Amino acid sequence: MARSGRHLARRSAVQALYQWAMTGQDAADIITSFIENDALKGKHKEYFNSLIEIIPVYIEQIDELVDPFLDRDREKVDPLEQAILRLGAYELEFSPDIPARVVIDEAVDIAKAFCSDNGYRFVNGVLDKIAATTRPNEFATPDESSS
Repeated sequence: MARSGRHLARRSAVQALYQWAMTGQDAADIITSFIENDALKGKHKEYFNSLIEIIPVYIEQIDELVDPFLDRDREKVDPLEQAILRLGAYELEFSPDIPARVVIDEAVDIAKAFCSDNGYRFVNGVLDKIAATTRPNEFATPDESSS
């Protein structure tokens, strides 16, 4: 199945965010290494760059958005799952032009590629709850839609 350029940008962003979290490397250095070694071009390269530049700036706000929906301390969340959740939470909070369902579906696809067998379920559950909070008109929980 062919993947869109934006999917590749998100997938690369997850890898870069993981690298950033694990090494503390400067985002600009990470961007340079990814651009040299990846197939990102044009607007998708720009999207990748913006994600890697902006998410670290808003990391505290993003983590505060994610933390209430975790079933464990953030430090115990797999680092790849954490990178996926941070990307998804960022898009849900700051990119209203991207439908919530697209954000969640992309995150689940990436989790299926990189995480343990149940990682994608965890990512899906957390992002569903964040979407219900950040986009109540767009993303209603089953309980809200049946009342």
